[in-house]
Amino acid sequence: MRLKKAYPAALAIVLAVAGIGTTVVLAPGASAAVACAPAWNSTAVYVKDNQASQNGHNYTAKWWNQNESPATHSGQWDVWIDNGACGGPTTPPTTPPTTGPTTPPPTGTKMAAAPYIYPGWGNPPAPSTVMNATGVKAFTIAFVLANGCNPVWDGEGGLTGGVHESTINAIKAAGGSVVPSIGGWQGNKLGPNCSTPQALAGAYQRVIDTFGLKAIDIDIENTDEFENYTVADRIVGALKIIKQNNPSVKTILTFGTTPSGPNVHGVRLINQAKAMGANVDIFAQMPFDFGGGADMYASTVGATEGLKNQLKSTFGWTDAQAYSHMGISGMNGLSDQQELTTPATWTRIRDYAKNNNLARFTFWAVNRDRGCPGGGVVSHCSGIAQSDWEFTRISAGF
Repeated sequence: MRLKKAYPAALAIVLAVAGIGTTVVLAPGASAAVACAPAWNSTAVYVKDNQASQNGHNYTAKWWNQNESPATHSGQWDVWIDNGACGGPTTPPTTPPTTGPTTPPPTGTKMAAAPYIYPGWGNPPAPSTVMNATGVKAFTIAFVLANGCNPVWDGEGGLTGGVHESTINAIKAAGGSVVPSIGGWQGNKLGPNCSTPQALAGAYQRVIDTFGLKAIDIDIENTDEFENYTVADRIVGALKIIKQNNPSVKTILTFGTTPSGPNVHGVRLINQAKAMGANVDIFAQMPFDFGGGADMYASTVGATEGLKNQLKSTFGWTDAQAYSHMGISGMNGLSDQQELTTPATWTRIRDYAKNNNLARFTFWAVNRDRGCPGGGVVSHCSGIAQSDWEFTRISAGF
């Protein structure tokens, strides 16, 4: 993200599976004595952590699925986790629902919309004010930078005791969740400062442990990280370690794009994530600052479809699988390059992301989600006519 040449802006995860309005079969879990879970039923609907058995093995669902045989869909990137052999009596399958969804949901975990908020910059609003006005329940917190290889909040001497921690506490107290954004366009970053993937993973782990996080967003930008392949590979290697040590923590890579999809650096980053076995959960693009682009809806869709095609090519995924590992991180109002995204355009972008079951939806930033027509590109408002928190309210409908 920009606003970046002037500010270290950037564009993270919170798990909230969207309701689909369908009957869900909740299968009881297997016993500690490795008895078989209820037999898998092809017409039943399973959600995350449901269990089923097939051919003498127990399986746990990673996400919503129906008619996805555990015996043939239990690979690293697939629907089921193979928990190993089971024996003893098998509980009869639960009666399948009589009705199902009209449209199959994603084969991944959809996160709640989590717009960026930047404490200590751009007249930051009180989180509870925004949450009460919009219904949004998650925020991405910018930015975690570096003091050597130690993670610190931008402008602060550490992770605790400052405005970032108090903002996180306020969000949690209001019933919300947070995802840290690590990196950004400028500043002293962890990627170049930590000399090995292990050291970098240790820095990420300190952030996770300090705030009890369920997801982290690595905003990889500029020549020091995105275009520096040694550092980029170090980041991917660190995320692999984080995923191995914290299987339930969602990892997000956020990076820039062209109107037609990832540039050469983005393509390489995706390919390296596959080659290194990093198991990155979500690849999120920032579809703005294209160097032009009057139609921001068309440019955003073009960039996202290009990312989808690249993920399909790299990982062998279907359209639905690719979408379920993707995110959009936009910029409300005027971008750094005067590209215009109105509330109406953002609504169309949200509907596109929602209808295609993307995993992540966010924008830079809540600090700017106030009207100031003719105000230009500034930190505290969008530069256009809008109501307060209008982009946040639209995003909450994701």
